[in-house]
Amino acid sequence: MARSVFFHSVKIDKKKCIGCVRCMKGCPTKAIRVKNGKAIINKERCIDCGECLRVCQYNAVVPITTSSADLNKFRYRVAVPSPVLYSQFGQHIMPNEILSVLKELRFDFVYDEALMCEMTSGAIEEYLDDNKGPKPVISSTCPVVVRLIQRLFPSLCNRIIPIEPPREIAAKNLRVEISNKYKVKKEDIGIIHITPCAAKMVSINHPETLQKSYLDGALSIQDIYNEIMMKLKKAEKPYILEAQRQVSGIGIGWAIAGGETRGLKYFHSVSVSGVYDTIKILEDVEAGRLDNIEYLGCLICPDGCIGGPLTVENRFMAKSNVLRLIKTFGGKRRVTAHFVKKLYQQRFFSFEASVKPKPFSPLDINREKAIRKMKLLEKTFGKLPHIDCGVCGAPDCRTFAEDVARGEAKISDCLFIKTRKGRNEK
Repeated sequence: MARSVFFHSVKIDKKKCIGCVRCMKGCPTKAIRVKNGKAIINKERCIDCGECLRVCQYNAVVPITTSSADLNKFRYRVAVPSPVLYSQFGQHIMPNEILSVLKELRFDFVYDEALMCEMTSGAIEEYLDDNKGPKPVISSTCPVVVRLIQRLFPSLCNRIIPIEPPREIAAKNLRVEISNKYKVKKEDIGIIHITPCAAKMVSINHPETLQKSYLDGALSIQDIYNEIMMKLKKAEKPYILEAQRQVSGIGIGWAIAGGETRGLKYFHSVSVSGVYDTIKILEDVEAGRLDNIEYLGCLICPDGCIGGPLTVENRFMAKSNVLRLIKTFGGKRRVTAHFVKKLYQQRFFSFEASVKPKPFSPLDINREKAIRKMKLLEKTFGKLPHIDCGVCGAPDCRTFAEDVARGEAKISDCLFIKTRKGRNEK
């Protein structure tokens, strides 16, 4: 379940930060300020979308993921790679080769998450068949979208489908399966997600709908890419992995925008990707303009998870690779609807707790003080130039005025005000 602390998947390297304001300008929730020439992240406002990581040209925004050294504390290591990993190595490398290399590198077991993606598609269909609530129902796959809804669209929390994302469901099943099959203690098993974005660490360390994540960490695709590529280049013949017989074309599609909704049958669904397009469509949902849609799939990264900031391959090439793999493995389901229905009825896919609204803090918890601060905000904003230059260290004039009202900035921090005051004094 959600906790009162804030865990985030990025941090600022003060030594590398030059205060260029790119990250501040790119942040959709206005969570970044530049003070004394260095970027600072407001932990309450950050939703871990990774836009700062994407736009920083100086590697000053650092992702927080599981290190290779962290794997050593587990006696048995399990890799659950995102289907995005299959898109990173060109047109001729097949998933079985990648999974086999992972097992050779540092893992005792590997699992094709694409199969669980397909099963989750079936669970979503079961939920939509029974849904009598408001529409559209919103996907829970992207942890950033969940946080975005909690902060900016709290009234939509009840629209989020109460089904865990495939990575969690896979880990939940694997811990029991491996423990029983190999007589291994559950606590000795480390299940690691191979991820295209650092935000997955947020859902692992701070799960919103679970008491504790079934995953033990997330290793970035960037961190493991070179090792996999070197192994693949040295291979004299294709790797063969028994489990690869169950690779799912439907599941692989989850790596790209529209892949999740494409796997659904008979339902009117819409897919959107990118943080600003996601915000726009959620505004439409909140306004009641999309009530005819049954399911809405939102992914915060451009073009879906293949556009994650911790990937290596150009996202357009990656999308081409995914589409080729979908064509290769086909759209036939590898798991029967009856089996998925049985698991669904057993609540195998379900949240342990609902998503709770977490709107941003008001100007003040005291109503009278909040009113006074709002008046100060409007008065301050009226004095500002409204050019949103960012020199003050805030992303725009309105946000700067709010910082002044909160006591977190001084109006003299505005260069326009300071210059005008200097002229008047002369």
